[in-house]
Amino acid sequence: MNRPTFETQTPAPDAAGEACYVPRETAAAAPSGDDRKPILQPAPPNELPGEGYRKGQIASWLYKKGAREWEEMTDLPRRLREALAQEWRIGEFALVQAFPSTDGSVKYLFTLHDGQRTEAVYLPYKDRKTVCISSQVGCPAGCVFCATGRMGFGRNLTGPEILDQILAVAYHQGLAPREIRNVVLMGMGEPLLNYENVVWAVRCMLSKNALAMSPRRVTLSTVGIPRGIRRLAEDDLGVKLALSLHAPDDETRRQIIPTAHSHSIAEIMAAVRAYFERTRRRVTIEYTMLRNVNDRPEQARELARILKGLVAHVNLIPFNPWEGAPVAGSGKKRIQTFARELEKAGLPVSIRWSRGVDVGAACGQLALKES
Repeated sequence: MNRPTFETQTPAPDAAGEACYVPRETAAAAPSGDDRKPILQPAPPNELPGEGYRKGQIASWLYKKGAREWEEMTDLPRRLREALAQEWRIGEFALVQAFPSTDGSVKYLFTLHDGQRTEAVYLPYKDRKTVCISSQVGCPAGCVFCATGRMGFGRNLTGPEILDQILAVAYHQGLAPREIRNVVLMGMGEPLLNYENVVWAVRCMLSKNALAMSPRRVTLSTVGIPRGIRRLAEDDLGVKLALSLHAPDDETRRQIIPTAHSHSIAEIMAAVRAYFERTRRRVTIEYTMLRNVNDRPEQARELARILKGLVAHVNLIPFNPWEGAPVAGSGKKRIQTFARELEKAGLPVSIRWSRGVDVGAACGQLALKES
């Protein structure tokens, strides 16, 4: 098997950005059902094929060097590589498309074996390299500001499909997998509604025999599933928790998140406080700023009230617009006024200015366009 060749693909005029890293001939080869060879990557090292030190060699190629083709594993005998290629597959994606932004971020659109699509974003910073990954195809939460919500819910991603987003991004960025030290589960989907697969993937991220990440550099974002938050506290993986709250009261929150009627803010905050009591880890509060919906100064003061006594950091997120969105973003001055109200109440606040706007970096934009 040869290392894949890539071509630069220029999308239609209305598409965002320029797609690159598109493997030739892979789109037509995507199987219609999951009748493929078993996935080797990201099998734990002790489950890898081979005898003795060969397992260690394969693990090194997968997790340290980021090989995506058997032919890259040059210190394995050719006969062994050919035999492994007959029995195992390495990657999970039928097609990988990358949309680079002028700000350095890169949006990835992955076509899965069944034709469905999911997304990830590569975010390079001066002191770290971060990947934002997805846990589901689409999302059942239906947040009105999120393009993923417009897609509806497709299916849960498997553990390998979740983890392989990191490995695929690293490969196409020309990085070794372990050069990516920060991961945020803030892409498509609600991680706590795909709990077992998400936790399986996270354990692989943290394993010293795989990606060897620090749990403090893995963040899981939830729209607020109390039972999932409590379960995460009990399992105590050491990862960070981010709560997508977006409103300080139930009535406003139901306007933003149609499924929010399932759990009140009081129920969610009780679970979050229990999480903090159990883990003693600071919680991040995600709050997307929507014009004339949740951005009034009195709402900032109410948010400060419900967070009182909790060790938390508030991330204010300017709305990343997408075609057909039923809401608009708050202006810069309005966001800054909201932030000052929180700071006056003693809350640490950051404004997370959007990246990748020119390539549709908001969750679900590319998958929604393609579908």
